[in-house]
Amino acid sequence: MNPTRRTVLLAAGAAALTTAGPTTGLTAGPAAAAPRATAATPPYAAYWYPDSLPAGSPGPGITWRSLKSWRAADDPDLAFNAASVPLAARFTPAPANPTARAGQARVQALVSFGPTSANPSQGSATADYYALTHWAYIDELVFWGGSAGEGLILAPNAPVVDAAHRHGVPVLGNVFLPPAAYGGQLQWTRDLVQRDATGHYPLAAQLVAVAAAYGFDGWFLNAETGGGNTALGTAVLGFVKELKALAAAKGQRVTWYDALTVNGTVSWQGALTSQNQAFFQAADAMFVDFRWSAASLASSGTKADRLGRSRYELWAGVDVESNGSGTYVDWDAIVPAGKQHVTSVGFYRPEWTRNQLPADRRAPGDFHAADDRFWTGRSMDPSRPDPGDPWRAPAVSVADRSTVTSVPFATVFNTGHGLRWYEAGAVVSDSPWNHLGLQDRLPSRRWVVRATGARPTVAFDFADAWRGGNSVLVAGELDQPVVLDLYATRLPLAVNMVVDLTFRSESGGVNVELAVATAPPSGPGETPPYRYLAVNSVNTRGAGQTADGGTGVDSGQAKARVNSAHQPASLTPRADDTGVNAVNSWQAVTIPRAEHTGVNAVNSWQTVTIPLTGLSGTAHALGIRLTPTGGATPVRWRLGGLAVRPDGTPPAPAAPSAARVTAADGGDLRLAWNPAPGPVRHYTLHRLLPDGTRRFLGATGQRAWFVAGLRPEQGEPAARFEVRAVGELYNASAPVTVTHPW
Repeated sequence: MNPTRRTVLLAAGAAALTTAGPTTGLTAGPAAAAPRATAATPPYAAYWYPDSLPAGSPGPGITWRSLKSWRAADDPDLAFNAASVPLAARFTPAPANPTARAGQARVQALVSFGPTSANPSQGSATADYYALTHWAYIDELVFWGGSAGEGLILAPNAPVVDAAHRHGVPVLGNVFLPPAAYGGQLQWTRDLVQRDATGHYPLAAQLVAVAAAYGFDGWFLNAETGGGNTALGTAVLGFVKELKALAAAKGQRVTWYDALTVNGTVSWQGALTSQNQAFFQAADAMFVDFRWSAASLASSGTKADRLGRSRYELWAGVDVESNGSGTYVDWDAIVPAGKQHVTSVGFYRPEWTRNQLPADRRAPGDFHAADDRFWTGRSMDPSRPDPGDPWRAPAVSVADRSTVTSVPFATVFNTGHGLRWYEAGAVVSDSPWNHLGLQDRLPSRRWVVRATGARPTVAFDFADAWRGGNSVLVAGELDQPVVLDLYATRLPLAVNMVVDLTFRSESGGVNVELAVATAPPSGPGETPPYRYLAVNSVNTRGAGQTADGGTGVDSGQAKARVNSAHQPASLTPRADDTGVNAVNSWQAVTIPRAEHTGVNAVNSWQTVTIPLTGLSGTAHALGIRLTPTGGATPVRWRLGGLAVRPDGTPPAPAAPSAARVTAADGGDLRLAWNPAPGPVRHYTLHRLLPDGTRRFLGATGQRAWFVAGLRPEQGEPAARFEVRAVGELYNASAPVTVTHPW
């Protein structure tokens, strides 16, 4: 990669997050006591040098570590950094438009989610975060970073891996050997490829062991330190071959970056050539440097074909760090319209969609608007691309994928960041936050709105939510029925299957129907053959019968059952609140210990259960149809949750066990617990107060948690905490408690 593109990365890598702190962490694997930390310090994503360390001393907040000496059993932060979600299988539905293709070009993203050092393991106290949500178009994510002054080898943090895996996207750690102009030392390359007495490469085994322990999917190798010779090139090639063999045995993958050549020198080819062919053959894929041309990509694709490799294992680099969706790209050289795609696409630094926003427009909604523009295109609807858009967004060329294949399935549309935290429509923390590991499986086609009249806007909205940090807001003029596509699915429809829909109307009367398709669309760009099931015959803001119009067949026989109403719990901030986490700043408000579910009669959210009576086979798509009840009118309607499940009260998940404090320093604590048996969406943590109320502290997918700045309540001899497992349907387990004496 060009050295000039390192400036921003290296500057960011030297900085530390002053307020960043994790909310908690979890290990994948058997329940075992975590190594005891020497102090209750916040955990961060791991980074290493191959073996030898730089001269001098590390800067503030930086810890120099050797990968060669790493051992999982000695890693005090492993419980915070190990992913909890296995890589999901996914399928490719009929594309949303006729120009998007399956089985051809794929998309890779090289993303820097934070600095090399001080990158929080478990989220931080800001909503200003690159909360990537367009996973449906991505085939490989690289956790980008590294710098000569901090570390060269980065392991992805658990929230990123969990969110990616939930959507079926593998995540690679990054090995960056920087140019000498940016502090690179050829000794580090030699360290990486050192051999032991048996002739093997010990650091290849270490990389595979790290990925296995942390639960991610392999490594991206970027060797750009010049000055080598043929002997070094031969050693690097041997290392890559052994790494690939060891990685394949663990289900991991290796991607090579087009920089170092077989003669040991750095010479970016911008193509698959005789100088990098051996590395491509030794790896699973190769990122082709930005200096490619239409001719060099065409020849590269042909060369890959002749080698018996897929041309789509070549990622043509597209540098979007500086100008994002305004970047000029010769798209016809990569994904020509009307012809077979030439190679795949490798986006370098698509987090531009967040970084380019001015300081006064960095709210979550601003970010998602920019990110939708990047991934979906100017039309903001993948079913109707804008042919005049100079930016050929992935949705225009690449078929989306889905992982929604089993029941129960539930979502509250949580994007993994927010301005507050909500439970059952009520605010239980009024501080901003991010934690990608809490992200739901999200609609892949944002936003397909099928309308014959006025088309409302649809967006993730952060002003209100049922659970988590956001809901889906439909707003604008409505004069005809509109259908909002939500999920492409492969859900088996057994007897007595139901759908729970949680929503609220804020203005304008609408009739709400659930759209279910039990067959796929007839082809790319076609509407799923929906049947419409009545939802809100009891909705006082928009009561009405099943509306005519739209596509598909109405099912007037379906009856909606509304969950019995419960008064919401009283949520009263305490004047003497001391529950602020000084590191991750979850600001809590107290809540009674009783859980509250169902229709919230005060904040107007309602959950309606719709029997899927008469439907069988497989649900191929889910959506919503909204019909105005009073003529053309401005509408504001929120969707807060959707669940597909067997009828009846779902069993609560099993509780975690053996909650304990693993390190303490005053009010800074590390907690850990053994994972609950069976599937778990995430864990929630509360502090039990002397007056019997509970204070929300955070949520995580991991089985460890860090909190800072706690102080005793008046007369409180010990702090008491509860940990609960939360299931797929957002139902909570019984608590496991832990006490910490002051």
